[in-house]
Amino acid sequence: MRGQWGRRPEESIARANELLDNFASMLEKRGVSVDRPTPIDFSQSVTTPDFHTESQFGCMPPRDVLLTVGSEILEATMSYRCRWFEYLCYRPLMQRYWQEDPNFRHEAAPKPRLTDADYHDDYLSEKIGVQKRLEWTANKHFVTTEEEPLFDAADVLRFGRDLVVQHGFTTNLKGIEWIRRHFPEHRVHAVNFPGDPYPIHIDATFTPLRPGLILNNPQRRLPEDQRKMFHDNGWEIVDAAQPAHNSPPALCYSSVWLSMNVLVLDPKTVCVEKSEVYQAEQMDKLGMEVVEVELRDAYAFGGGLHCCTADVYREGSLEDYFPKLA
Repeated sequence: MRGQWGRRPEESIARANELLDNFASMLEKRGVSVDRPTPIDFSQSVTTPDFHTESQFGCMPPRDVLLTVGSEILEATMSYRCRWFEYLCYRPLMQRYWQEDPNFRHEAAPKPRLTDADYHDDYLSEKIGVQKRLEWTANKHFVTTEEEPLFDAADVLRFGRDLVVQHGFTTNLKGIEWIRRHFPEHRVHAVNFPGDPYPIHIDATFTPLRPGLILNNPQRRLPEDQRKMFHDNGWEIVDAAQPAHNSPPALCYSSVWLSMNVLVLDPKTVCVEKSEVYQAEQMDKLGMEVVEVELRDAYAFGGGLHCCTADVYREGSLEDYFPKLA
């Protein structure tokens, strides 16, 4: 949290670990193989030639760091200084995958320097009201500059041949261009959501459920001109149900819209946080089997059910979900 450093309260760490362990156990009982990262001491300060931070973030949300595309897992640049070394938690797994699978490619985007030139000074000042922030996001003026390519993996949605990338706080235009050049066989589309004053990661804003159906945060609707590729190809975009909570848990920097941060196991099965009763009800009406998972007390460590998972091996082949793209 801004202005706070060091370890979080021990009881909150123990509770979050308990919930994550339970979630992993539930997935394993459903036939999913679950690998876990190797944590480092995140309470350590970090100093590079370009910046200093008093403590680090954690490794609860692998979705933020790792992007699986085909036979490749790509380590994102990351745009928070406190997350610069987070990739180290996944290196033991990357080494194992490389040894086990001769087709596996482990790639890492260029690590950014994250000097002061990467950020607009005083952008996050508390003196700036929400209305001004909404004007800035509508004009695509974010806390990060275009000094060097920046992106978090959680800003990328994969639709077979197409990658949809959010332009916001954690991913800049140079980052999107880097992704475009790195995956030349894929079509890369930049999107933005003007209704979000703090656009960090796309998975509490725009959530694909199955081919042809997407949930969209009703406070952060995709602009009409950016909906064309979906409408032209028969996709339906529906407003997500309202969250069950009026505020996030203690020390959580995410919004209440983690309600729609769900994990889709297959086109008919979705994991929803246990307390998010309205989201579960909507999923049921959309024809999905709902698996309730208790995770709210772990939100503060990095997000919801989608954030704290990242798929590695998947069944199926590469699909073209937008054959009518111009």
